[in-house]
Amino acid sequence: MNRLPASRLLFAAIAIACFATTPSLLAQTSGPIAPQPGAPIQQAPPRDAKIGVSVSLVNTPITVRDNKGNMIHTLDAKDFQVTDNGVPQRILHFDMGGDPLSLVVLVETSSRIATFLPQISKAGILITQTVMGTTGEAAIIGFNDSVDKLQGFTHNADKIESVFDHLQAGGSGTKLYDAVTAGIEMLSSQPQPTSDQPGRRRVMLIIAEATDIGSGTQFGEALRQAQLANVTIYSVGLSTTRAQLQAEPRDTTPQVTPPGTFGTPPMPGTVQTPETEAARLGSGDLGQAIIWAVKHTKDKVKGNPLELAAAGTGGAHLATFKDRSIEKAIDQIGGELHAQYSVSYAPTGTNADGYHEIKVALAKSATKGVKNSKDWKIRNRPGYYVGPPES
Repeated sequence: MNRLPASRLLFAAIAIACFATTPSLLAQTSGPIAPQPGAPIQQAPPRDAKIGVSVSLVNTPITVRDNKGNMIHTLDAKDFQVTDNGVPQRILHFDMGGDPLSLVVLVETSSRIATFLPQISKAGILITQTVMGTTGEAAIIGFNDSVDKLQGFTHNADKIESVFDHLQAGGSGTKLYDAVTAGIEMLSSQPQPTSDQPGRRRVMLIIAEATDIGSGTQFGEALRQAQLANVTIYSVGLSTTRAQLQAEPRDTTPQVTPPGTFGTPPMPGTVQTPETEAARLGSGDLGQAIIWAVKHTKDKVKGNPLELAAAGTGGAHLATFKDRSIEKAIDQIGGELHAQYSVSYAPTGTNADGYHEIKVALAKSATKGVKNSKDWKIRNRPGYYVGPPES
């Protein structure tokens, strides 16, 4: 058999390959591929089909008090009108003080408040009895120069009280904002609410000065994280000045001004406010956080970060001066938590990035015939931020 030239052999191989693949190529260009036997045929979606987007529920605690400061306990879901950026929302979940509670307690353990530790230690039993409730769970974080998880989530009251009984003072730092961030991370692991399941109410209780020394986290970011995670912050403020007066004399320079006050004169021709101070000092992050809280709450809020954190999340700040002790403040917080309304809704009709303002009002039918109802005060979470989608 005569040998064929190499060029003819190559040509023959290419021709055979083309003939072998032609039927499948024609099948791909002439129409849909026939389904395999037994395989379901995918139907085209109807023309009026809508693309759905999963949206997390937004939670807001609502506290209603009469003109004497007493809480109103007789309202129902139909009595509330909730708007998100001005758009009316449908309430998907409503409860009054009964939803199970997940609580993270942040306790300052710096040497600055060492004289308060005996009083703080007594707070453990109040937290288990008046704040946690029968279905609640709690965790504890201590912070000074470091942030330490002293107790993970537990339903065991004895464990919580034991941690408080053995609190010890550490360094002079107060990493408040780092501690807040750590607490939010712990609370974020708890079940989120759905339209048919309430999940757990996420609450943070801070027992500390209104001072941060040494944190890597900025206050504004910590507040934003709390809003996004549906965390409600309550705080019991410790007075640095009072602690210094009670402490033994030390060879240190005292703080010039109490936390939350201004230590320098205002800019000429301006009124001294947290906003103007933030702009002047260049603390844009803190200034933005103050703007969030001040512009979206009815009550006047000063530059105290504990006040701002509470106002920005729908909680409350109770300072321990005059006739209010730590124990009394915690007792008040526990009473409010178990008598306030909890409302959840899935935002509809508004999807813009940025700040979403939540407004809560009472329906006319809720106050019809009620004396002095126009003087009732409503406190709720003022809003939340939505960031641009991640790329």
